[in-house]
Amino acid sequence: MSPSDPPPIHGGAVDAVVGLLDRERLMSLAVNRPDGWPQVTTVGYLNEGLNLYFIVARTSQKLANLQADPRASAAIRCGAGAHGDAVGVSLAGRVREVLDPVKIERLNTLVAARHPDLHVWCPGDDAIAVLHLRPAIVSSVGVIDGRSNARTFSIGDAGEDASAAGTESRLF
Repeated sequence: MSPSDPPPIHGGAVDAVVGLLDRERLMSLAVNRPDGWPQVTTVGYLNEGLNLYFIVARTSQKLANLQADPRASAAIRCGAGAHGDAVGVSLAGRVREVLDPVKIERLNTLVAARHPDLHVWCPGDDAIAVLHLRPAIVSSVGVIDGRSNARTFSIGDAGEDASAAGTESRLF
């Protein structure tokens, strides 16, 4: 790890970020366009831990951009409080398509269980793609009493340092 690499994420930080992801439904997703400019859109998501899943139309510019360059960043935030306090997280990683029908069915079941009022996540034909953002870098930001506190972490292999017992973190 070089001095510029963020430290590995640890259990307390994972818990705080996953808690925020569990509470929210929408993310701003940034991808790279062929001309080098960023493209940002708002999409609904489902998370499993730090992993984010979302759907896009097969004819969308977003899917074409991700097929050309799978790097992406997602930003998710909780609403501001009475004094402008807010909490958010940014996850940067690579996106790949989910092709396993068993996994897609499991994701559909999770959406139905978490959000029984939503009936829009039902990929059943070739019109849409289910995508998975596997983060490599997690940045959290808390704004409390007008002051920002940002922390950035890297993510190693599954289970590496991410669930260390007894590790605590105060992100916000």
